[in-house]
Amino acid sequence: MKRLFFFLAFIILTTAAIAQPSFVDYQKSYPRVATAMRGKEDTLRRQFEKAGLAWPVKQMYIRSFKYDSQLEVWVRNSNKEPYKLFKTYKVCALAGGMGPKRMEGDYQVPEGFYYINEFNPKSSYHLSLGINYPNPSDRVLSDSLKPGGEIYIHGSCLTVGCIPIQNNQIEELYVLAAHAKNMGQDFIPVHIFPVRYNNRKSFEYFARTTKDDQDLQRFAIKIKEVFDFFEEKKKLPLITINKKGEYIVM
Repeated sequence: MKRLFFFLAFIILTTAAIAQPSFVDYQKSYPRVATAMRGKEDTLRRQFEKAGLAWPVKQMYIRSFKYDSQLEVWVRNSNKEPYKLFKTYKVCALAGGMGPKRMEGDYQVPEGFYYINEFNPKSSYHLSLGINYPNPSDRVLSDSLKPGGEIYIHGSCLTVGCIPIQNNQIEELYVLAAHAKNMGQDFIPVHIFPVRYNNRKSFEYFARTTKDDQDLQRFAIKIKEVFDFFEEKKKLPLITINKKGEYIVM
């Protein structure tokens, strides 16, 4: 009798595991995502093959440059490989200026180191991927009562402090991120910089606009360490914060 009980329990648990939908399957239950998957997957698969990458995407990294209005997508097959640049999208609208987000309603796009923490298949802005602002650093340095929130990479080319791209581009990005999560990447990093530091025109613009704000300059130079590390190694460093909320690159 006991053997029968354990056998039935095993069958029930195994059946439940088999019936469990994958993250991609769950996302496909939303019409907008299902349409994006049908329209983008084959093209993305061919582009991956051409780049010598395995499909579906295993790991991805997103970085964006505010002044340069660019959003890059980097991918790799495993932890042992360097990231490869897959695509660069144009950020099609911008709110605020140089510097991190520090309070609700300041219209600033955050600057710093984040990860995707939400997939919104029913977004008012076509599709959207949330980032975890405020992060631990922001919670120390931003307004303690109203730091703001609900920051997304999204479509519709409108913004009051998010990162908007065209609808066909957010469809691609959403499909890539869904597959990466489905393959086990629970924390897809998103790094946001004020400028592309290796672009002379961009860096000179930053220097001019922040010449009277030493705190802002120190913050930007500190996060530049991560930009420099990645440019050299095509891998991401370990990033933590100190008691003052300042980023520390390990």
